[in-house]
Amino acid sequence: MTQQTTLIKKATIVNENKVFKSDVLIQDELIVKIAENITASEKAEIIDAEGKYLIPGMIDDQVHFREPGLTHKANIGTESKAAIAGGITSFIEMPNTSPQATTQDLLEDKFQIAKETSYANYSFMFGGTNDNLEELLKTDPKNVAGIKLFLGSSTGNMLVDNEEVLEKIFSSTKMLISVHCEDEATIRKNTAIYKEKYGDDIPLKYHPIIRSEEACYLSSSKAIELAKKTGARLHIFHLSTEKETHLFRNDIPLEEKQITAEVCIHHLWFTDADYDTKGTHIKWNPAVKTQKDKDGLWKALLDDRIDVIATDHAPHTLEEKSNVYTKAPSGGPLVQHAIPALFEKISEGVISIEKVVEKMSHNPAKLFKVEKRGFIKEGFYADLVLVDPNENWTVTKDNILYKCGWSPFEGVEFSSKITHTFVNGNLIYNNGVFNDSIKGKRLSFKG
Repeated sequence: MTQQTTLIKKATIVNENKVFKSDVLIQDELIVKIAENITASEKAEIIDAEGKYLIPGMIDDQVHFREPGLTHKANIGTESKAAIAGGITSFIEMPNTSPQATTQDLLEDKFQIAKETSYANYSFMFGGTNDNLEELLKTDPKNVAGIKLFLGSSTGNMLVDNEEVLEKIFSSTKMLISVHCEDEATIRKNTAIYKEKYGDDIPLKYHPIIRSEEACYLSSSKAIELAKKTGARLHIFHLSTEKETHLFRNDIPLEEKQITAEVCIHHLWFTDADYDTKGTHIKWNPAVKTQKDKDGLWKALLDDRIDVIATDHAPHTLEEKSNVYTKAPSGGPLVQHAIPALFEKISEGVISIEKVVEKMSHNPAKLFKVEKRGFIKEGFYADLVLVDPNENWTVTKDNILYKCGWSPFEGVEFSSKITHTFVNGNLIYNNGVFNDSIKGKRLSFKG
């Protein structure tokens, strides 16, 4: 079989806190050489990357691609395609589909769908419930990203609110446990107050007061306490408050942390001031909160109390989103626009490009122990993204790839554009054109 060879010339590489100019030689799936002035065989495809950044593909540790069962909103094929256009080459998808991935067979069904339809590399979380511990313990840490527990805001029977069960799960598995932390009792109490006043049509500005700082902090601090007590490996998803950031440490390397944290694009971009114009389009759980919270999240991200940037991509149809407050679902699509949004923050001087790559590629790879991905290194899979930092474009209905057809970023002009995305050495996305014939691979882990 002939080897497929690609040579990327004169790229500005961002990797492990260094920015340097180099060539990269890819053979089949792997990066085989990183050096200046590489010469390749005549058969090599040569890509001129002069003036562009070459970054490792983003590993998005939290997405909802809605398949199976909710495919009127999205599916693995459509959303992984949007992710590739957005520079996300690997994703970890959540278990709250229909049916929910709460047995090994149902989890495996999702892997089979992805094998046939996913443009990006993929893994899935196994979903914990109040009564599936035996099934949960069968999860293979080399083949599955981790365990997901909803400690608030779940769908179906996925709210794990039995404290005895929770302690048992934390004590019984060595796998990484990811949690959604919002205290359900606090939220119910707050919802009842506003429902009495407004009925179902509660003004959106009360969303962060209903799903309050107190609800988040109460749940996060409890989960951390339990992790410390049991020695569990805990990862807290989508921090949304400044107060929660003080629960995490930055005095040891990521590899030594037993308790880690993630922040999502929407909590770094929007504030409660945006509810007036964006309405339910920025209704997420946990809620987008105050400017003080946003500033606190940025501070914790930059000083390494927060380890990872993700999207929590969770599409709904416009029709669903157009409902009144209590009936409009929470969540929005983000995978196509996450990296361009971060590049805006780079150009504003809020964060360095090295730090963005660390938080969206290196750290998820370390944290989930993903094999041979997340870095630009010889011997690693060629999951690579070229970004033109000087190409302006505006998000419009015409260029949105999500199945739901809308974005909270509509109308935003970005000053950087993703031009090429490689997955396992294959050029899957090239200036708006997709290679539909090649699919991503199942991620493996140093379990």
